[in-house]
Amino acid sequence: MSTLTTAKPVRTDAVHRRRVLLASLVGSALEWYDFYLYGTAAALVFNKIIFPSFDPTASMLASFGTLAIGYFVRPLGGLIFGRLGDLFGRKKVLVLTLLVMGAATFAMALVPTYEQAGVFAPVLLVVLRAVQGLGAGAEYGGAAVLAAEFSAPRRRGLFGAAPSVGVYIGILLASGVFALVTQLPDDQFLAWGWRIPFAASLLVIGVALIIRLRLVESPAFVEAQERTPEAEVSPVRDVVRTEWKAGLVVFGLQTAQNVVAYLNLTFLAAYLTGTLKLSSSVGPVAVTVGTAVTILTLPLFGWLTDRVGRKPVALAGTLFSAVFAFPYFWVVDHAHTSLAVTLVVVVSMGVGVGCMFAPQAAYYSELFTARSRFTGLALYREIAGAVTGGLTPLIAVALVAATGGSSWGVSLFVIAACVIGAVAVGLGPETRGRDLAATTVPELRSSTGSFR
Repeated sequence: MSTLTTAKPVRTDAVHRRRVLLASLVGSALEWYDFYLYGTAAALVFNKIIFPSFDPTASMLASFGTLAIGYFVRPLGGLIFGRLGDLFGRKKVLVLTLLVMGAATFAMALVPTYEQAGVFAPVLLVVLRAVQGLGAGAEYGGAAVLAAEFSAPRRRGLFGAAPSVGVYIGILLASGVFALVTQLPDDQFLAWGWRIPFAASLLVIGVALIIRLRLVESPAFVEAQERTPEAEVSPVRDVVRTEWKAGLVVFGLQTAQNVVAYLNLTFLAAYLTGTLKLSSSVGPVAVTVGTAVTILTLPLFGWLTDRVGRKPVALAGTLFSAVFAFPYFWVVDHAHTSLAVTLVVVVSMGVGVGCMFAPQAAYYSELFTARSRFTGLALYREIAGAVTGGLTPLIAVALVAATGGSSWGVSLFVIAACVIGAVAVGLGPETRGRDLAATTVPELRSSTGSFR
């Protein structure tokens, strides 16, 4: 048996659990600081200086196309790094993904404009976006697995909400910094102001790296490793052949959450400025406030899953978001103030996305066995991200253009995604209290509610 993950004793004391919680939170914050920076820049900057065009819609589609590339390569990153995490341990892989993502994001601050470098500018941006996507493909999955495996079973939903909170802290930092730099005159913002948030990611990388290097390996992983001969472990085979039903639950819920989240986080800014002709600061400010509220609601909904189960909370989020789709865009389309836009973003993110996102670290981890958990969670989650997260802004822009600037097509798109999520969760199992050291599907299912 490999000794790569057993060199240090396993610790589950309160001090180390808090360290794991902080590591999960900070790592996820970096991931989504990086990824949201790109989404905002795609909507406000890259379509003007990297992909110039006489047709604003074509330029926006090209810019969002590179946003989608990051999502298309994320499943590959989830497969590669997830498999490594299931074979050799969670900690080492999380350090590696942190470095890959951080280096690519910092390098984006140095990308030349199309005017300076011609076609080399978009090519370089696409390459960096692909590298960023590879690292991000396993970042949240690894943080979620680590948080769930270190948590006490009866508090797994609350503890597992840490990576989700980290995601929105990262988004809050990114949107807040962008809200500040958009106050610059347009020429200064496009010339150098937008580069500041990308360069600042270097600070977050340093903090997250120091924290993660101090971690020890997950106790559930070490226990499962001791119970299963390494020669019998094949994470990719298992998640495709024997745990694909769990993957469908992940894919369905992730589809709903991605569509609702990315309409707020990436499409809305472009829609407000390009279609409704509002100030470029309205979108980032609304998302900043919505993100701050979501940071508060995520632990609440995570705690609620420990009381009533993972399924009821996730279902509530999908159904609410479906019902809220048309009211959301009616308010946005008729808004005369930024306050109205901010209010609907707060409700959509804080309630709809909050209910769908908060259970995921605990819920997704409990769906898979210990020796294929990292691979299964990262792979199926990122496949959904490639299909919906990466394509949602492109689909939404195309629907608005096809309907003559109307939003009703986008509302129907949201409803369809939420129906997929509701069906997947409704047909899937309740997982609260499962034994995360279980190494077979029957053993995992039979442990439901055991709180071992």
